[in-house]
Amino acid sequence: MSSKNGRRRRNDRWAGRGSRLVVLLGAALLFCNDELAGADKLKELQERFDRNTHAGSKIKDLQKLGAAQFDAATQASKTGDYVAVGLIFEKYRDNVRQAFELLRKQEPDADRRPGGYRQLELEVRQGIREVEDTLLVAPEDVRPPLEIVRKDLIEMDDALIRQLFPRRSKDPEKVPPAAEAKP
Repeated sequence: MSSKNGRRRRNDRWAGRGSRLVVLLGAALLFCNDELAGADKLKELQERFDRNTHAGSKIKDLQKLGAAQFDAATQASKTGDYVAVGLIFEKYRDNVRQAFELLRKQEPDADRRPGGYRQLELEVRQGIREVEDTLLVAPEDVRPPLEIVRKDLIEMDDALIRQLFPRRSKDPEKVPPAAEAKP
């Protein structure tokens, strides 16, 4: 068919299909690329965390690494791979333990420099919430490792709280009430 000016008219039925296909293929390519980039980012953050020798920087790296690990665990749980989720949370627990030991070694007095202890305590609380959320949806056969991770994180959180807020004195002695005078 031709129009009045002699050009061929496009077939409107097929006009947008080629561009839609290109857009769908591009989106699929970006999705696959994001998955690969996420794995590379996690590996890069883990290597950076392992190389770092300063406690404050290690805790800041742990915050970024923890967020990436939580995202990876969420993706794995969406696919139903709860064994991978357990391994990710075990690695997170080991990273927290490593950062806590380095912090205790480099800054033993939490009263003078509480910043690192506070940041680490907040990160551990976030980790506990993530593990508890995963425990709610995890099948029975993969729960025991996650419960061990949760218990270990709670113990580290309690140790951080004790470092931040040590007892200054003994427990107060109970004073018996004064005897009232009878008229």
